[in-house]
Amino acid sequence: MSDTAEVTRVDAPTRAGALRRVAAERWRWIVLAALFAAACYAPFQLVPFRVFQFTMVLVYAVALLGLNLLVGHAGQISLGHGAFFAVGAYGAAIMLDRFELPYPVTLPIAAAVAFVIGLALGLPAMRLRGLYLALVTLAMAIFLVPLLKRFEEVTGGSMGLTLPKPAPPAWTGLAEDQWLYFLALAVAVAAFLSAYSLMRSRVGRALHAIRDNEAAAETMGVRLSFYKTLAFAWSAMFAGAAGCVYTWVIGFVSPDSFAVTLSITLLAGLVVGGLGSLSGPLLGGLFVMFVPSISQDVNEAAPGVIFGLLIIAVMYVAPTGLAGLTGRAAHSIRKTLRKE
Repeated sequence: MSDTAEVTRVDAPTRAGALRRVAAERWRWIVLAALFAAACYAPFQLVPFRVFQFTMVLVYAVALLGLNLLVGHAGQISLGHGAFFAVGAYGAAIMLDRFELPYPVTLPIAAAVAFVIGLALGLPAMRLRGLYLALVTLAMAIFLVPLLKRFEEVTGGSMGLTLPKPAPPAWTGLAEDQWLYFLALAVAVAAFLSAYSLMRSRVGRALHAIRDNEAAAETMGVRLSFYKTLAFAWSAMFAGAAGCVYTWVIGFVSPDSFAVTLSITLLAGLVVGGLGSLSGPLLGGLFVMFVPSISQDVNEAAPGVIFGLLIIAVMYVAPTGLAGLTGRAAHSIRKTLRKE
């Protein structure tokens, strides 16, 4: 047998695998384009309350995207993500109420402030790991509410701050709820594209190496403290951006809206949605938004019990989260289509 024939035989499986990956990537972008088209079409077909709910799904998805970066990709634990969400929300509210800045200006500033605070808190926190890190981040969420109530002249104290919502430009012809939805959609798309690019870069590979084996990653030259701290700061930045959009959508902020239960709910939503996957934050946002309301409808006396049971049921059916479940379903469909 000639050398050329031997090389051709060896390279054939490699080419077939490459073609399958290209085809899978093509289908992934086709599905994403279809979902984006459906997302743009939805607010014109839904009642205002449903539009509001899906707007909040996008807000929570951006916050969970940051939490996924820290927990799912970097392998760190955080029970204080709601604190950074509150930093973005209150930062935007104060800029709008005290300084009367334009709405678009508040978004990058709120994200930057959250990034700096996340970086400052990440430096000492990254010396810890596991349960110790979880306790430190939990403490952040616990002391935030009394801190916001303490500075009443700035934050409005227990009464909070009431703000006007962004008005849609006349040329759009959109209602207020539709305009807020598209603002949240634009921020969510930009956030997901940024996270996608980040995870496919050298930084993403470093975070994955840290998550899988810190000792091996350090041996390969990955600076653990540097990337862990950056992951903490980036996670805070996404949460701050989500908090800013939250202020736009709700038009009101108060300390009780950012209690420690928010951080726990966000972490539960991410685990249910799927750690380490790009679709996990979106599925988690759907879970965080709709499951509590469903629990309230099922049993008004004990919605928390129903909420907990639903989490247990989802994790029993899909241990890797809803993203893993949908991924397996999509793989089965592709496999069936290839057989036909």
